[in-house]
Amino acid sequence: MEDYRRQGGIQQLLVAEQEARQIVNSARTAKMNRLKQAKDEAEEEVAKYRAQMEKEFQKTISESTGFSGVNVKRLDEETVTKIDHLKKQAAKVSPEVIKMLMSHVTTVKY
Repeated sequence: MEDYRRQGGIQQLLVAEQEARQIVNSARTAKMNRLKQAKDEAEEEVAKYRAQMEKEFQKTISESTGFSGVNVKRLDEETVTKIDHLKKQAAKVSPEVIKMLMSHVTTVKY
């Protein structure tokens, strides 16, 4: 009878061990599922953040490009104004320069 009790006790221990294994496996599976879900959610959040940052970057680029277009136009206008000013000054001095050159070229020194 004692042998029967021992076998019954051993059988109960084996059943308990198997139940514990199932509980551990189901807990492990649930943990893996939660980790996978957390990873998927994190990847989705990163993608949204990346898209938002890219959008802001493109907006900044387009704003700065537009601003530089204004600068280029302003610089072109300033350049044209300066060139016109230099041409007017050259036109004023040109007759004097021509006269001086002609006098030096036509003067013969011994």
